[in-house]
Amino acid sequence: MNKTTPTDIRRLSLEQLTTTLQEMGEKKFRAKQIYEWLWKKSAHNFGEMTNLSLALREKLESQFAINAITTSEVQMSNDGTIKTAFNLHDGNLIEGVLIPAEDRMTACVSSQVGCSLACKFCATGLLPRIRNIRADEIYDQVVAINHQAEAHYDRPLSNIVYMGMGEPLLNYKEVLQSIHHITSPEGLNMAPRRITVSTAGIAKMIKKLADDETKFNLALSLHAANDTKRNEIMAINETNSLAVLTEALRYYYKKLRRRVTYEYIALDNFNDSITDAKELVKFSKIIPCKVNIIEYNTVDGLNFDKSSEDRLDKFYQYLQQQGVLVTIRRSRGKDIDAACGQLANK
Repeated sequence: MNKTTPTDIRRLSLEQLTTTLQEMGEKKFRAKQIYEWLWKKSAHNFGEMTNLSLALREKLESQFAINAITTSEVQMSNDGTIKTAFNLHDGNLIEGVLIPAEDRMTACVSSQVGCSLACKFCATGLLPRIRNIRADEIYDQVVAINHQAEAHYDRPLSNIVYMGMGEPLLNYKEVLQSIHHITSPEGLNMAPRRITVSTAGIAKMIKKLADDETKFNLALSLHAANDTKRNEIMAINETNSLAVLTEALRYYYKKLRRRVTYEYIALDNFNDSITDAKELVKFSKIIPCKVNIIEYNTVDGLNFDKSSEDRLDKFYQYLQQQGVLVTIRRSRGKDIDAACGQLANK
């Protein structure tokens, strides 16, 4: 006879946990203690919960599971970037990255196993989307990468970017739930302004972020301010064109009054001409924004090269002269396939 799979206790809200424990004949306050162990102290087994009686711990052990992620492989780049392959409880693999810098420690986390968007410049886009990553699995990535930051650099995480594998806004509920556990005083208590969620451009979900009055930052993977070019490299643009995105971004800014970051991977002789820069300047005037120009990182089997230093410099200078707030983000972790666009479980 098949044993029923135990419920993962981290799928329960505090209210559900309270009700369940009362049904088990336990006092109400125990739920709060367990919840604190799970989300503030990041406990991965019931044995760690030392302020609970042994009898209660054994009862929890027999009825519940904590399906924590585990580390499969860790690679360190020459520049100090650390890429980790994580095992999920069902055997799927995902990747997360620690990006150290002088002024910040950033965790780049994944939100889906694989991706359904198939952007033409991205290694993850070559993988099928297997499933959404749950809120507790995203939270676990943050906890594990924070341990790495403290162990290797003696500093905790200062920032989190949802820019790993997958499209965060196609896993909306779990992504927002993970941010709740990361920012809540009952969780890791990190400031929402330290978190950035990146989207390839799901217009209706950008509006939902505004309606839900989210406090974290939004980044849009733009990569071309011209529908023809954007269609060529990002299939999502066929249903979420620049006009559709423009409307969503105006709605978002009107409600939240928060600047958006546009990410722009510079692809040699594709989107790095002065004409492309002029189109980007025009798009940048829609709402207050900043532009991150990202160095392209080559991916086996994809037909793009990074912009030459000369073309990149002219592109950057033009944007600056037109008053666009712009920075060039240099690649980190290229030698271990940990750089932007390279995550593919290698």
